[in-house]
Amino acid sequence: MNKILRVDMTAQTVTEEAVGGQYAGLGGRGLTSKIVNAEVPPLCHPLGRENKLVMAPGLLSGTAAPCSGRLSVGGKSPLTGGIKEANAGGTAAQRLGRLGIAAIVVEGEPPKGTLWKLVVTKSGAELLPASEVKGANNYKLVEKLTKTYGDKVSYISIGSAGERLMSAASVAVTDLENRPTRHAGRGGLGAVMGSKGLKAIVLDDKGAAAVPVSDQEAFKQAVKKFSMALKEHAVTGKGLPTYGTNILTNIINEAGGFPTRNFSEGKFEDAAKVSGEMQREIILKRGGVATHPCSRGCVIQCSRIYMDKNKKYLTKGPEYETVWANGPNCGINDLDVIARLDRLYDDIGLDTIEMGATLAVLMESGYIAFGDGAGAIKIIREEVGKATPLGRVLGNGCAVTGQVFGVKRVPVVKRQALPAYDPRAIKGIGVTFATSPMGADHTAGYSITANILNVGGTVSPLKTEGQMELSRNLQIATAAIDSTGLCLFVAFAVLDIPEAFEAIYEMINAQYGLNLGPNDVTALGKTVLKAELEFNAQAGFTAKEDRLPMFFETEKLPPHNTVFDVSHEELDATLRF
Repeated sequence: MNKILRVDMTAQTVTEEAVGGQYAGLGGRGLTSKIVNAEVPPLCHPLGRENKLVMAPGLLSGTAAPCSGRLSVGGKSPLTGGIKEANAGGTAAQRLGRLGIAAIVVEGEPPKGTLWKLVVTKSGAELLPASEVKGANNYKLVEKLTKTYGDKVSYISIGSAGERLMSAASVAVTDLENRPTRHAGRGGLGAVMGSKGLKAIVLDDKGAAAVPVSDQEAFKQAVKKFSMALKEHAVTGKGLPTYGTNILTNIINEAGGFPTRNFSEGKFEDAAKVSGEMQREIILKRGGVATHPCSRGCVIQCSRIYMDKNKKYLTKGPEYETVWANGPNCGINDLDVIARLDRLYDDIGLDTIEMGATLAVLMESGYIAFGDGAGAIKIIREEVGKATPLGRVLGNGCAVTGQVFGVKRVPVVKRQALPAYDPRAIKGIGVTFATSPMGADHTAGYSITANILNVGGTVSPLKTEGQMELSRNLQIATAAIDSTGLCLFVAFAVLDIPEAFEAIYEMINAQYGLNLGPNDVTALGKTVLKAELEFNAQAGFTAKEDRLPMFFETEKLPPHNTVFDVSHEELDATLRF
């Protein structure tokens, strides 16, 4: 990948530039964060012309490297006010890699009232008017675009939430079935795309040459080594392919760290009804697909295709975080309700975690009752989907909703909702939630590995000892993995099987003719984090933003009756390196 596409929405022009200087040797999150830190004024309005939307495949995207189809999307977040990278699977990253594009940078702002689509082929890129799809949600949008461009391309798009600049808006990427089911969900980057007047990107790699690889034989051997390690590990080779990410429901529930009814309890009495085991049973009974890749070359295949009661397609997954956020966190025990909410979020273009947490806060206010699945569906469809005043409040996330409705227990860090692990019972993930530059984000440093799954060692989830070091090391490693385009789930094998870690830098070396080693991977992760921390500091973030809401420190969580008690001094030291 040797070029950056710059899309000037003010002039409606697209230009190419070679990758070089401070951007050389970077991909994925490393490149998005570096560009944002270098080119976006930290104090700018996230929806203003000075912000930029950056999309970048990873260093290995477009190759035969297993699980290398993640697309990073970056910018200044309208939700957190800080730097943001969210990533998604699907087909876009691989096509960008084959087109030789290291990044698409969308900048400026369009003439008022205009809407555009960007069409990229091996011959170049062109901005075209898209007024005919104004207001369309993602499924209808992809259907319309497919009539023109076919189903052998990738679509990156926003639904109506992105057009309406909602802070929970996501960026959708089509999957292998040409459905808009893979989302860069966190941080409201769909609203940034909407502020640029960019409704969709069409990526057509027909006729594009294969991604150049410096040493084909060495690359082939490294790919084989990596694939074998992924298939050998119990999590990536058996657990995730069999039960998907929702294998975690029963595990986290048994650990007492399963946030229930807006983080008021650590266990859900009906967890079995929404578990990965139950989900698999329903999927197979209805003729769905229980083991499925979200992108080409994925050997883990933890995705699913979920059918409704009439055996007709409803949605993908849903994934563990979505099941939790819109299920137990809302007191809902019906997988069909959760699946319908997931479909609505994908269509409207909303982050499933942020919206599930928002619904739970709304339920705590008494506006609707915990467990009211029909009411939740109606609110998302009729209020958020139609952008009523209530819908606009909810579509701007958990923090705004808590403020408007006067709720005291609002589970956010840097105004982004916490994912599916209570930090009082799993303290390592609490350190990550508090200190990540991204806001509350489990993927930033997934301590569930050692806290719960005994992967990469064991650190007691209920004690404070070792949590800072665990989170720090995982955050550094994750920043590096996010720069390669590899799925985060490869980390399970990487942490336990030395050959898996070796294979990552061996693949990069063989592709680019480099001589990287383990220390270089660590250095890459630190470089990415330093850029993100620098941006946030200049945006006005201080140590007080690296804190969990106080109720986690004062309200004991059943069944362990514990609080989050990692000291503020340790939190402040986590990312000092």
